[in-house]
Amino acid sequence: MPRFHKPVDAAEVPRFAGQSTFMRLPAVPTADALDIALVGIPWDGGTTNRAGARHGPREVRNLSSLMRGAHHVSGIAPYEIANIADCGDLPVNPIDLVDGIARIQDGMSKIVATGALPLSVGGDHLTTLPVLRAISQGRRVSGKPLGMIQFDAHSDTNDSYFGGNRYTHGTPFRRAIEEGVLDPKRLVQIGIRGSIYEPGEHDWAKAQGVRIIYMEEFIRRGAVDVIAEAAAIVGSDETYVTFDVDCIDPSMAPGTGTPEIGGFTTREAQEMLRLLKGVNIVGADVVEVSPPFDVGGMTALVGATVMFELLCIMADQVRRRRTG
Repeated sequence: MPRFHKPVDAAEVPRFAGQSTFMRLPAVPTADALDIALVGIPWDGGTTNRAGARHGPREVRNLSSLMRGAHHVSGIAPYEIANIADCGDLPVNPIDLVDGIARIQDGMSKIVATGALPLSVGGDHLTTLPVLRAISQGRRVSGKPLGMIQFDAHSDTNDSYFGGNRYTHGTPFRRAIEEGVLDPKRLVQIGIRGSIYEPGEHDWAKAQGVRIIYMEEFIRRGAVDVIAEAAAIVGSDETYVTFDVDCIDPSMAPGTGTPEIGGFTTREAQEMLRLLKGVNIVGADVVEVSPPFDVGGMTALVGATVMFELLCIMADQVRRRRTG
């Protein structure tokens, strides 16, 4: 049995002490020999209103000290079945948007090249675009564009903002579709809600084949039915999972850049994530945690808990692949 990295034992070093890392795992300089690389992307250069998501990774690290070693429902103990560690933060440029995107892509490409599955914490949702580019170029086995399951209040498929700026946290998936990184017919967006800029704002995405499941439809159908459809749409090919914390109702996750009332409860979000077992996940992220707008670490705790839910699913996938 290979030896895997283990978190710091809370019975030996209390949770409020020691080095702050994701899940209290060792901090490592590279993803070499890892099955899953935990990564921070402290960048919010694409934010159009309430900035602060650049501080998300640090606070999610702090609150992830509350995560323990095994999942209480599935019984999955991720650190017993996969080699996982904190690879630190990707290099960013907080001033130059284009250079910032390039740095994120380059840093993630180095991680993907090792064969590790990336699980990152942003940062605003534009960080997902360079991550998708890196995964698409570096590890795509099938030669097909990636599928994606997106938990979000917003479609993020607008074309431009502020006089033609095509790179904001409201445009990443339009760019990814245009670039051939994402297959729009294998893109499912769950939890979309809130006012829009104009009628037909989502028409372009729908015309490409994107499946948009508005919050009202989710309420009618429930988690089991919705995730079954999402899993059927992405199929067995390589799929990315992106979780924008603004999909959660702001009463439970106030610390985010673009809050929308009427969102998921944290319990509903956990249920949906657990139902992703069996999806061919090649990477995942949690984005838009903005600590300056948080209350008592509530949103950072949501981010850390969602990260652990995804980590358990991904570790179980690693185990199943290893054992055939």
